[in-house]
Amino acid sequence: MNTPSICAIQTIVADRFGLTVLDLLSRRVARSVARPRQVAMWVCRHETLASLPEIGRAFGGRDHTTVMHAIQRIDGLMATDPAFAALVRQCSTGVAA
Repeated sequence: MNTPSICAIQTIVADRFGLTVLDLLSRRVARSVARPRQVAMWVCRHETLASLPEIGRAFGGRDHTTVMHAIQRIDGLMATDPAFAALVRQCSTGVAA
């Protein structure tokens, strides 16, 4: 099984949301940047073998608890918003392709 790299996931998610990878790595907390960053973290967790600390480091040195929060947040949004869930699955499928 070929697992995608975190960098590849960051690129795919950034493109999908009309951002740059640098936006995902930035300290900006605006929802327009934070939500795609959380999606990218979620995809990294589900499509790679990277640990939470590794994912956090790849996203600008964030703590593993930030990654845990992102994953929980995206899981919650996916459970309540089918359109958002489809968007996240598209990002994940784009990585797996």
